[in-house]
Amino acid sequence: MSDEIKVGGQGVKQQAPRLWTGDYYNEGVAAHNGLFDKLGEECGVFGVFGHAEAASLSYYGLHALQHRGQESAGICVAGSGEEFKYHRGMGLVKEVFNNDILGPMTGSTAIGHVRYSTSGESKLANAQPLVFKYREGDLAVATNGNLTNAPQIKKDLEKQGSIFQTTSDTEVVAHLIARSKHDDIVSAVKEALLKVEGAYAFLFMAQDKLIVARDPHGLRPFVAGRLGTAWLFASESCAFDAVGAQYYRDIEPGELLVLDMKTGRVTEDRFSPIKQRAVCAMEYIYFARPDSDIDAVNIHSARKRMGRQLAMESFVDADVVTGVPDSSISAAIGYAEQTGIPYELGLIKNRYTGRTFIQPSQELREQGVKMKLSAVRSIVAGKRVVIIDDSIVRGTTSLRIVNLLREAGAKEVHMRISSPPFANPCFYGIDTPSRTELIAAVKSIEEIRQAINADSLHFLSKEGLLTAIGHTTSDATRGYCTACFDNRYPTPVPDEAALGCGCD
Repeated sequence: MSDEIKVGGQGVKQQAPRLWTGDYYNEGVAAHNGLFDKLGEECGVFGVFGHAEAASLSYYGLHALQHRGQESAGICVAGSGEEFKYHRGMGLVKEVFNNDILGPMTGSTAIGHVRYSTSGESKLANAQPLVFKYREGDLAVATNGNLTNAPQIKKDLEKQGSIFQTTSDTEVVAHLIARSKHDDIVSAVKEALLKVEGAYAFLFMAQDKLIVARDPHGLRPFVAGRLGTAWLFASESCAFDAVGAQYYRDIEPGELLVLDMKTGRVTEDRFSPIKQRAVCAMEYIYFARPDSDIDAVNIHSARKRMGRQLAMESFVDADVVTGVPDSSISAAIGYAEQTGIPYELGLIKNRYTGRTFIQPSQELREQGVKMKLSAVRSIVAGKRVVIIDDSIVRGTTSLRIVNLLREAGAKEVHMRISSPPFANPCFYGIDTPSRTELIAAVKSIEEIRQAINADSLHFLSKEGLLTAIGHTTSDATRGYCTACFDNRYPTPVPDEAALGCGCD
């Protein structure tokens, strides 16, 4: 990256953010076999302020957030005025870090990141936290989400001389910070965030400050916790349980927290007023771990209520209820409790398939669902089975699961989905196919039923979903993004060709 950039076309020279490259190794990435058409995970962030074991806490916190991303992991650590120590790598948290790596990473402040696997570039350059050099010193940034206007901002910056080394939205924000006329990092971050749109949970670490920010709509979840006198920040509250910390509160939409390493002071500020509140509904349906709480709503309990509501909307006489592991188990239990039909483990997940370096042939790929799921023949044979899943994306996985149950002897297979039809792409950090690849966008429910070979098919209504989460029209403090179901996006969105995750 260039050491200088011109500001405003007036020849004023300013230090540009320079990406450190000293940790680039192991460019090889385990190839995913593409067996499932489920939605791509989001990313996860974890931050520590004021704890002597910041690096180790980050390791365990990221491990608890591993479900949000399995492509890469990284941690950056610093003390007040100290040089940053950081490490990033491709793979799971336990594959990227060990005692020899974590040992030298001393400091009381840290930010960490796990990145999900996308259909785009898979390389270490996009692993986070990204670490930059700029005029005020070192700057490390980690984010979960996607900036919908990043492509246009990037084009404008490139016309002004900026050179980008990654395809990450995070680097766009770093350039905006570097180009700010404010020498104060807090003011520069505020100015940068006011120029971007979309969904994000940001952690910025400077030489003597940790800055925490959440988008004005609250699209991405972001929570604060306490461990003794230390402050912790995470994409989900389950990360606090992993390190023995206590949930403190959610970061408010548009809020900016500034934590000073020299004084230990925490300043509550904001860079934007709260806009139309729109927490991502898919967090409750699919992404978040069942033991997490988002906006004081427990995910497992919400999913059970989705199952109960689904049963009230679409009862079918059957012998057994089962769920697609793991995210649909809670809803399946709720459906069974509401109907009185016994819940059984009709499908078993093989937890040791992991990732593979081989690319199976198309023939093997068609049979690949059996690598990860097995039907329990003694449970489903001769039975009328209700199978609960959280969503249908392209429909290929649903077809394989239905056929798997039929091959195991199921007499009838009734598919119930604990969300409305997923018919619109996400622009806020979920890796989704284009609209034409989403089966609910091009087929009716009856056509989908035929395509997946089910005896019956029913989706949870949007009203039922919001009721299950806990939404009431009288509560102005709650609001959810349901654009993937109703095409009502809370922010301006780009052309679909610009789809992608900000981490990619």
